[in-house]
Amino acid sequence: MHILSAVILWIEPPNVIAESIRNGGSESEFIDGCHVLLSVASLTSSSLFDNLLKSIRQYGTINLLSALTSEAVKSVLDNQNEEETWGSDALDILLETWNVILGEACADKSPMSADGALAASNLFKIIVESHLKAAADSAFEDSDDAEYFHVSVSKRDEQLALYALIARAAADTTIPFLEQLFSERFARLSQQRDVENDPTRTLEELYWLLLITSHVLTDSGEGETLLIPEALQAGFTNVVEVAQHPVVTLSWSIINFSRQCLDPGIRGRYFSPRLMEAVIWFLARWVATYLVPLDVSREIDSVGRHGSQHSRKLLNSFAWDNNQGELVLDFVVLMSMVALTTYQGEIELQTLTCQKLLASVVRRKHTCAYVVQLDSWRDLTRAFASGRSLFSLSGRLQRSLAETLACAASCIKDPEASVQYLRDLMGPVAGCLVENASRSDLKSVAHQPDVIYMVCCLLERLRGAARATQPRTQKVLFEMGHTVMNSLLTLLEVYKNQSEVIYMILKFVVDFIDGQAVFLDGKETSVLMSFCLRLLQIYSSHNIGKVMLSLSSTLRSESQSEKYKDLRALLRLLTNICSKDLVGFLSDSNIEGSPDIAEVIYVGLDIVTPLISLDLLKYPKLSRDYFVLMSHLLEVYPEKVAHLNRDAFGRITGSLEFGLRNQDGDVVERCLTAVNALASYHFKERLGGRGGLGSQVMESEGSNGKLQESISSHFLRLLLQLLLFEDFRMELAGSAADALLPLLFCEQELYQRLVHELLEKEQNPTVKSRLALAFHNLTSSNNLSSTLDRPNRQKFRKNLRVFLGEVSGFMQIK
Repeated sequence: MHILSAVILWIEPPNVIAESIRNGGSESEFIDGCHVLLSVASLTSSSLFDNLLKSIRQYGTINLLSALTSEAVKSVLDNQNEEETWGSDALDILLETWNVILGEACADKSPMSADGALAASNLFKIIVESHLKAAADSAFEDSDDAEYFHVSVSKRDEQLALYALIARAAADTTIPFLEQLFSERFARLSQQRDVENDPTRTLEELYWLLLITSHVLTDSGEGETLLIPEALQAGFTNVVEVAQHPVVTLSWSIINFSRQCLDPGIRGRYFSPRLMEAVIWFLARWVATYLVPLDVSREIDSVGRHGSQHSRKLLNSFAWDNNQGELVLDFVVLMSMVALTTYQGEIELQTLTCQKLLASVVRRKHTCAYVVQLDSWRDLTRAFASGRSLFSLSGRLQRSLAETLACAASCIKDPEASVQYLRDLMGPVAGCLVENASRSDLKSVAHQPDVIYMVCCLLERLRGAARATQPRTQKVLFEMGHTVMNSLLTLLEVYKNQSEVIYMILKFVVDFIDGQAVFLDGKETSVLMSFCLRLLQIYSSHNIGKVMLSLSSTLRSESQSEKYKDLRALLRLLTNICSKDLVGFLSDSNIEGSPDIAEVIYVGLDIVTPLISLDLLKYPKLSRDYFVLMSHLLEVYPEKVAHLNRDAFGRITGSLEFGLRNQDGDVVERCLTAVNALASYHFKERLGGRGGLGSQVMESEGSNGKLQESISSHFLRLLLQLLLFEDFRMELAGSAADALLPLLFCEQELYQRLVHELLEKEQNPTVKSRLALAFHNLTSSNNLSSTLDRPNRQKFRKNLRVFLGEVSGFMQIK
């Protein structure tokens, strides 16, 4: 309490202190005082925090916090052209304090005190009014710096989300306040339309109101099923009629405003791309939050109709009353078409439309089931399948839109109708690609920009549909992929020097295999492997990608590494082919002429290994993809790797040695898995009287220069070096044990010799004795002539963890 009393002298009264800082006074004590409040809030409950000040003042600590925050907000908006101000620092700290307090109140499921709620309400009103003034004042400024809400979208959204928490703490007053402000601006816009006044200031205010209202009424919930915020469901206990519920009236007010964009005249005058972005962003979050399944509202209704339960029922059902939900979905689809076709070149707007708004409609099955029955949705799918207007979208958005439209097929109840929907949607796309690849003049026109653009768009659409593969749609999407296989091979030949098209082809095949792998039968697998083999052979015959090796030494930035995208795609393609799902199906297939999957892998390895240099493996994304492939490959087909020529095999083992010293723990674990697979294969082959990896040798540096040794000897030395003398991560001990055990089985004599050499070098008798005991305990409970069964591996994992713990305690790591 004494500390708090002293701190109050630094920050009270807030308006006087703020004015002093603006006149040149020091802001450090003010900032320190804000830090103290945050610390106190973190150590107490919200009610105790509020009561701390009441013993020495006539108001609570939350009232002081409210006054401080309002001063900080005013300072930020008065100095929005300056990058760093005391106000912005203070505001960040104070908003985090609110977050702690309100989070604590929410966790306790106890509402804030009446005084605290009133302070939050007053603060929110000041925040909104201050921001509205700033928005209106910036309406005619051309400078980007004046658009304070565009300085950093993530920073803006984080701040607005914290404002929303404050609003929800007093929702019974703040929601009606927002509804009043929005209705006033909407009405003012209509009046200005009649008298031809400039609406810019009003539109800027509406833009900001849309942003803050989105945060107040909904949560972000990326990747989650959104729920109506608990503070809104638990509040408004006195509301009886749905038409009187503030959340309902505010929602319909904004939706009715948004509908105006469908009128071309109104849209042209008022709905700028930026305002449309805010509208679509609001609708995407609102649809995902309030168009909840009807069974949820029925479940709430069964609990009771008193107090908050009745309010919950209203909020979870109002959107579907009087067919309003269907009307909203219809409007959403119509608005999406407007955004995608009318606002050409507006990438941010179109991205929000494809990846947020339309995705939110399809994400939940109950909304998707409604939307696929709408005429507007059918118009959208027809425009996508056969029209030209949507080809203006970027390739990324073509893919996103195709995935969303194809996903909707799974929500069509009739299986035959679902199949026909996809055929109508993707059939023309596949047909157009086949038609382009079959042109008699293809070689002469192929490299024209418009032809390349069209081919890339079609490939992106096919890729999007492939990513939407689900059990009900797998067969028809495989049919789509089968239709274009020969055309893809033709295009790979024609565009052998066009890296962009090659990359698109490879990425489509990667996503196609990834989506299909778990569903394929033997016949389909055979077809797919024949295609992949031919694709890899064409890729290899044209030496596609070999130019990359000569460029690798000049690679110095992440932006330049984009030149290697097709190599990464090729790595992923081989990884997917190597998946156990495909291997399992093909191994069970007795189809005559079925290709050997190992042959496909072998051709792929023959292409990939010369292209991978140690320089390239310094790039995290490429490195991760490569070692994922190696671990998969050596687990599934170690014998194919074992029979590679010496150069190819050397490149693989050299890359594994490089990867074992990588800083990325995931890469090291993948390499350990690969070494385990290689060593286990060698041990089992020798146990069966075969040569294993005996024909493969490695060169390494010895005390007398370079020496040749077996693969198992080399990796045994390397692993012991890593475990004993380098900074090895204990969380990888299990994987290291799995790799070390078969190496010990293969090289028992070498292991004993290495241990003896290490002990001979140790001068300290105590350390030497303890080292000897640790090495003895590591292998004593494991019969080194036994097999690599699961119990033996588990026992050795435990032994190695104990060994590493003991050794690290008394042996200096060099």
